[in-house]
Amino acid sequence: MDIRSQVDGLLVELLVNEGQRVIRGQLLARIDDQTIAANLQQARSQLAVTRSRLATAKTDLARYRSLAEDEAVSGQMLDQQASSVAELQATLAMHKAAVQANEVLLGYTRIQSPATGRVGIRNVDQGNFVRSSDAEGLFSVVQLDPISVEFALPQAQLPRLQELMSTSGQRPIPVLAYAADGGAQLAQGQLSVMDNRVSSQSGTIRLKAVFANAQGRLWPDQSVVVVVQSGVLAAARVIPPRAIQQGADSTRVWRVRDGKAESVEIGIRYADEQVAAVTGLDTGDVVIIDGQSRVRAGALVRPQAASAGASAPKRLASTVREAR
Repeated sequence: MDIRSQVDGLLVELLVNEGQRVIRGQLLARIDDQTIAANLQQARSQLAVTRSRLATAKTDLARYRSLAEDEAVSGQMLDQQASSVAELQATLAMHKAAVQANEVLLGYTRIQSPATGRVGIRNVDQGNFVRSSDAEGLFSVVQLDPISVEFALPQAQLPRLQELMSTSGQRPIPVLAYAADGGAQLAQGQLSVMDNRVSSQSGTIRLKAVFANAQGRLWPDQSVVVVVQSGVLAAARVIPPRAIQQGADSTRVWRVRDGKAESVEIGIRYADEQVAAVTGLDTGDVVIIDGQSRVRAGALVRPQAASAGASAPKRLASTVREAR
């Protein structure tokens, strides 16, 4: 967030350095307060004078009312005195407002940090004249820990997101942040809020996740790839998606058992571009992920590891593993 001056004046003191960590409420800078302090003193003096005049006017009014009962003063004099009291009461309220306004302005000359965070590169130096209307602030203070990440998902995911958010009080919804698609994981946080409407322009819905960031691996305005963990499949058996053969009536894979190929029908619990969680296979089964078009049931197969070099045979295989 940008730190701005809310009053015009000379920047007489900068109390923090660029890159310094500050805490909420810490004094960051001071603006020259001499003119405002003088105005405040004047307003307080006018308030004191008005209070004194009002007290005298109220005493006179009480006396006139007593005399009016004995017809010792005219009704006109009584009305005039009552009007004077009302006028002084209004003046008193005006002077009170002037005192309060100047007290607020005086407070603005002491610029305090609105949050715990890190100071950015400053745009002004001590001794500069600053204005509340300046386009740029003095500098910025950004919160690093915890830090929030905003992202958007297609509105087609809305039903699943609503289901997740309805149970978020019972179980936090994990969100993973990566440096890039397929890159290193930077941090793990949790989904905190979903926006109250879908964007009519993009057809997406905004979400926000909060991450503990004590090591500063996430940085303000950094671009990251996020993954929302919508659920956990216990004891899921996973294989590469390219092992799957989609038929008209069933979904199958080629499994190698005792050196021979056999077609096995499977069920898919979850699949994305990198992994598929399936049923119908056992942990440790070997499945063919390349060259399936040349495989026949009962054919002898000599599997090659999926990580083999380019000169290896085309019937590459992968072992079914259990994701925990």
